[in-house]
Amino acid sequence: MSMSDSDTSSQGGEYKNLRQISRERLLYEMLRSTKTGDSKSTWKVLVMDKVTVKIMSCACKMADITEEGVSLVEDIHRRRQPLPTMDAIYFIQPTKENVVIFLSDMAGRSPLYKKAFVFFSSPVPRELVNQIKRDTSVLSRIGALREMNLEYFTIDSQGFITDNERALEELFGDEESSRKVDACLNAMGTSIATVFASLREFPFVRYRAAKSLDPTTMTTFRDLIPTKLAAAVWNCLMKYKANLPNYPQTETCELLILDRSVDQIAPIIHEWTYDAMCHDLLNMEGNKYVHEVPSKTGVPEKKEVLLEDHDPIWLELRHSHIADANERLHEKMTNFVTKNKAAQMHQGSRDGGELSTRELQKMVQALPQYSEQIEKLSLHVDIAGKINRIIRELGLKEVGKLEQDLVFGDAGTKDVIDFLRTNQDVTRENKLRLLMIYAAVHPEKFEGDKIAKLMELARLPQEDMNAVYNMRLLEGAADSKKSSIVPFSLKLDVHKKKHAARKDRPGEEVAWQLSRFYPMIEVLIEKLSKGELAKNDYPCMNDPSATFHGNSNSASVRTGEIPAAHSVRSRRTATWARPRNSDDGYSSDSILKHASSDFKSMGQRIFVFIVGGATRSELRVCHKLTTKLKREIILGSSSLDDPPQFITKLKLLTAQDLSLDDLQISLDDLQI
Repeated sequence: MSMSDSDTSSQGGEYKNLRQISRERLLYEMLRSTKTGDSKSTWKVLVMDKVTVKIMSCACKMADITEEGVSLVEDIHRRRQPLPTMDAIYFIQPTKENVVIFLSDMAGRSPLYKKAFVFFSSPVPRELVNQIKRDTSVLSRIGALREMNLEYFTIDSQGFITDNERALEELFGDEESSRKVDACLNAMGTSIATVFASLREFPFVRYRAAKSLDPTTMTTFRDLIPTKLAAAVWNCLMKYKANLPNYPQTETCELLILDRSVDQIAPIIHEWTYDAMCHDLLNMEGNKYVHEVPSKTGVPEKKEVLLEDHDPIWLELRHSHIADANERLHEKMTNFVTKNKAAQMHQGSRDGGELSTRELQKMVQALPQYSEQIEKLSLHVDIAGKINRIIRELGLKEVGKLEQDLVFGDAGTKDVIDFLRTNQDVTRENKLRLLMIYAAVHPEKFEGDKIAKLMELARLPQEDMNAVYNMRLLEGAADSKKSSIVPFSLKLDVHKKKHAARKDRPGEEVAWQLSRFYPMIEVLIEKLSKGELAKNDYPCMNDPSATFHGNSNSASVRTGEIPAAHSVRSRRTATWARPRNSDDGYSSDSILKHASSDFKSMGQRIFVFIVGGATRSELRVCHKLTTKLKREIILGSSSLDDPPQFITKLKLLTAQDLSLDDLQISLDDLQI
């Protein structure tokens, strides 16, 4: 397979981000390459499976596909109408089922299509290639047979996920099945490797080592997940290195493979940025938001919008603290009115005084000639208003303060008890999230019955209690078979009393309330960039001296270092929430100023992959550190989870007979 013409590695050439590269490869390297000879000007059918259709939709729009000569998109698994005068482009996974269907489509005297251009999303097993070659009636009808090596979903310019939505359940669940675990990790490893094939990068592969304290302690299969995944990725990369044209032969970037045990709090705690609040509180479906807009009849109409990179206001505000987002929106509204004469006249007819954001919104809506200009601004004012209302109604500021105080060691058991007793109207979901944070911060409390008593005080049902207890399964070194309420880690003796203590760093302050918390990957990425990530805890597959299972944490403890999975979080400056006069990398001017020029002068890329689901706070950190470290940070995971989704998955770890629908927690749940 030939790669794109542009040099996409971080070693030089014109900079393009992950989503841009994926889009161009799909449109130009795949679709446009079929426009040859007598097939150049004809319309084609695009046939995909459920995975490749998602790959395509994450990177391209329907208009892009149509522009490349596709008039119809079909599902390979559905019965399709024969179109014997048209050519077909197959973009499919290399599975036995897909190959059988493809051969059935194109075999015999009456094939479904005139000619087939076949592109596989990942490397094709030799036996499937032989199966295709054996069918001589099909061979003459094949216009191309290639491996695209593109099997991931772009969720952001610097983020991707693999097709492993149930990874948490399959890998961390109570049912130990080595066959299922290996199959999941091998598929995940193949998908991750295709990211490096697309970007033409060859990484140093680092991974979280098994946490066993000594050789006599049995290592659990969960503890080996990052190790096994690193091996799966490495095997694929070695094949690319040997067989893929123009693939780098020396290392061009760094990859760090982690799992959810690295930070059990990030998926649960309330993240106070605009993006995270939208997805946590507004019950959005993916990036789709439904809002009401005025109509000519006077009756409000519902309109769906996508909160994505094409919206400049979303791009500016998404990583801002919600309080900062509110200020910026009000400022934008005010500026619009100030610069617009008609709006000033409208304002002059009022009594005077400072207008609220809502009044400003109504004012600009009364000026239809500016509707296109103001539409997106009004949308975000509407969203921010809803979020602020929910924060007030649910008392989230009080909940958020206690959550962060727990994490930084400024609150303990007594504070949680007092809060639960005096705040009876807190929702079931928020009580549960609070207790899950408490359990993650104080795993030693599982040795007694304190957790059970707290949950009884919170009046949480059994299924919610399961979510709290199942957090122990995320700690790789714990043996969950010993007890139903075992402690999270066997390493608690070292930092048991100070497990939650975070110290302020001299000269650093937080710009916005409730912005103290930061995900652990921020610390790990900074250490990796500086070359300070301990090789005992995070071995490298490229280093022949590194053992397959890694080493224990005991070495780092002896040298005075804190094991990274339990690193102490110190309070950090919320640079992403600084006032607008700072160059934070997120304001409109800053985005335009830094977008392409900065990336050209950046160092090697850093990739971080988290098994078991990533969070929006972790994605935000990757954008923030890209600016700070002058290295593009790309986040990958098996899924991108908002807190309600993650909690549902956590319940499923020991609830094999329940479905996602049975367990989904929403804001509509009855308050207890």
